[in-house]
Amino acid sequence: MTETGPGTPFHGHDYGGQTFSRANMTNCTFDGVMMRDARFWAVLEDARFEESNMARVVFNDVNLQGAAFENVNLSEVRVHNANLTGISISAANLTGLSVREANMTGMSLTDVDLTDAAINDANMSGMRIDGVLVSDLLAAYRAAQD
Repeated sequence: MTETGPGTPFHGHDYGGQTFSRANMTNCTFDGVMMRDARFWAVLEDARFEESNMARVVFNDVNLQGAAFENVNLSEVRVHNANLTGISISAANLTGLSVREANMTGMSLTDVDLTDAAINDANMSGMRIDGVLVSDLLAAYRAAQD
């Protein structure tokens, strides 16, 4: 496998099923790659993911702060104990996404499919859906339940 480290480019290869453990992948670029079923236990700050298939990837104990995902298949992805602060996801398939114990402060989602997604135990401070703060949506929902 290609050496990984800060700024490493990953272009057009199949990394399906690979495990990236204890890697510093800050500023790495993943462009046109197949990463289906890959596993990440890594630092991925400011990483870029574009035009890639990342179905069923597992992100566990990762730092994705400032990362960007554009036109990526993230269906059935599992995220646990992650820093997702300030990440942006656009034109992406997030069907069946599962997020647990994550900091989602300032996260941006644009033109995504969240069918059957589940988010639990997450800090979503500053996160907006269609311009509305998620914290306000949750407060209105809880008030309607009372």
